Amino acid sequence: MSLRILGIDPGSRITGFGVIEITQGRLSYITSGCIRVEGKQLPERLKSIFNGVSEIVHDFRPDELAIEQVFMKNNVDSALKLGQARGAAICAAVTNALEVFEYSPTQIKQAIVGKGHADKAQVQFMVRAILNLPGLPQQDAADALACALCHRHTRETLGQIGSQMKQVNL
Repeated sequence: MSLRILGIDPGSRITGFGVIEITQGRLSYITSGCIRVEGKQLPERLKSIFNGVSEIVHDFRPDELAIEQVFMKNNVDSALKLGQARGAAICAAVTNALEVFEYSPTQIKQAIVGKGHADKAQVQFMVRAILNLPGLPQQDAADALACALCHRHTRETLGQIGSQMKQVNL
């Protein structure tokens, strides 16, 4: 049995995506890239994100979606736009019957790099190493793949805990 995970790094201008697959415990890279929606009004950009994610789901048939949560740094307006971009991606996933899982940037960095405040270059490097890629993926694509890898790690950890709990309760 295999599981495909679509990771999304949402953005109102560039939304990164990455698809990985786990088959019998083996991890495989499927694809990654960016949905670029330059120069349009926000509603049109949201439609592009929705359509882009829908197309990725149609083409690569993931089973689950892992998406980065909104964080607010300094600019409230940017956080609102990011939230709307996330909403468009989540709606595309749910419309296509995917279960959605959300992770904070700190959780993702902790799972991939081992520290929650890693920089983008460290995330890119570790994504390349974990997936045995020939080169560094684009930053937004690397962040999306990191989100998918974080979800994989979380699923495996929770699965191990669940089996240990079953053994204890026998």
